[in-house]
Amino acid sequence: MALILRYAARSDVGKSRSKNDDSAYAGHYLAVVADGMGGHAGGDVASASTVLDLVHLDRSDHEDPANVLADEIQTANSILSELVQTSPKLAGMGTTVTALLLHDDQLEFAHIGDSRAYRLKNGTFEQISIDHTFVQRLIDEGRLRPEEAEVHPHRNVLMRVLGDVDASPELDLASHPAEAGEKWLLSSDGLDAVVPDHVIEDAVRYSDSLQDTVDRLVELTLEGGAPDNVTVVMIEVAEATEADLAAAAVRLNTQPEPDDALIDDAAAVPAATASTGRQNNDDGTAAAASVADNAEDAVDLSGNPIGAVRADLIRRELSTRPHVLVGAAALATETGQIPIVTQHSTQRRAAALLTHKAPSAESPADDEPEEPVRRGWIVPAFLAVMSILLIAVLWFGYLWTQTQYFVSQYEGRVAIYNGVSQNIGPIELSHLDTAYNIRLESLPVYQQQRLNSSIPARDLEHAEEIVESLRVTSRRNCPDPAPTPTPSPGGERSTSSPTESASPTASPSPEAAESTARPTASAAGGTPTPQPTPTIPPECLGGPVE
Repeated sequence: MALILRYAARSDVGKSRSKNDDSAYAGHYLAVVADGMGGHAGGDVASASTVLDLVHLDRSDHEDPANVLADEIQTANSILSELVQTSPKLAGMGTTVTALLLHDDQLEFAHIGDSRAYRLKNGTFEQISIDHTFVQRLIDEGRLRPEEAEVHPHRNVLMRVLGDVDASPELDLASHPAEAGEKWLLSSDGLDAVVPDHVIEDAVRYSDSLQDTVDRLVELTLEGGAPDNVTVVMIEVAEATEADLAAAAVRLNTQPEPDDALIDDAAAVPAATASTGRQNNDDGTAAAASVADNAEDAVDLSGNPIGAVRADLIRRELSTRPHVLVGAAALATETGQIPIVTQHSTQRRAAALLTHKAPSAESPADDEPEEPVRRGWIVPAFLAVMSILLIAVLWFGYLWTQTQYFVSQYEGRVAIYNGVSQNIGPIELSHLDTAYNIRLESLPVYQQQRLNSSIPARDLEHAEEIVESLRVTSRRNCPDPAPTPTPSPGGERSTSSPTESASPTASPSPEAAESTARPTASAAGGTPTPQPTPTIPPECLGGPVE
């Protein structure tokens, strides 16, 4: 049993907007709604470009149906980025996307933004999509009640969209079993902002037809004031009739091939960009082509020049299958101002992007590898030059560190180091120059702390001045020097100090004082007796450590 989609769609600019930023497409195998970011330049461009880049998926013969929808949406996002590069006026543009792709008995679902997807299946009506908004995140975190979100001042702030925001946006992806009779509603946020969910459910359940559902919901939105664009797509999964299958076979066999004239026009980027001042880039991305029906310089739907590509190829593509196209995408095909960016390759590749057909075997693309071969030396050469510059910078930086000095400690003593006190990983940027016999414990605590964290010096002479200051401080804190023992006249050693008297209890007489001030003669031969001299510890001398 083959399944297809029955569909209906409608879009309205609403009562407050000057242009329609919504786009939508529905066919036998694909349905998609895109809502351009309101208030941003190029919202209509973003939604139209995205929808028109997905219409080629409206078929049943995909090789990888489970991933093709997500891959093509990511490709559409990259094209939006290229559009911004070629026209900075479009900076900040973006769009939501909510899409369904039918293959066999499965519906592949992809979603980003705040457009909605509802499903009525087996009597149950439910919202399948999750809004990627700030208030929805607050609800998910339990910080906001759903009824409060309807009046929250930031209820329209989007957290995820396609466009000039993220190179690889995160999509919500799911696969749903498809059954004949189930219905899906895809809509932009202009609908749910005005029409309550229970009214939407009643319209889906009880309308006479898909088109009646679409019209009823749009009219309810307009009656409610329609402050934003509103777009509604209704689809129903149904069994394909023999007439449907026969028509599909005819379309497949009579698919028109793009003629060379249109291909040449689509890829004529240099000629088209000459009048706008934009040239092809050499990094693999071409500027947008500026070819439009009966117009030398094309503009986007907002009047900004972006370089539109002739619509003939896409019109041919759409004419081969039953579908409905509404909103900005429909206006783009009617006026010929389709914002598609061609890739930097051959004319056949440009045609493949527009018509979504694979390049033919005889395509000149076979010669394309010559370009990377000619440029293969650029990247290695650039990396080599950058490596040499980095090594040179590091080497000169190291040489500079070796002209610096600082005072610190080495094994508990004051020392001068050559270099800087910082290290780069395992690489030390300093080495010991001179260590001195000045122990840290002989210095005040605050100076010990300074030495532990290092004291910078302008040069070696300045470092030696710092050490000399520490030496003076250390000597002040040294203990009194100990007396040196001297031999007595009887051969015994005397340890009396120069200030001691002969008697421990009597005060010294002037004669005794005079005798202590000069050497005394021995009783036997008149040989002077050496007086005791103080002994200063080496750590108090403060000299260099040998």
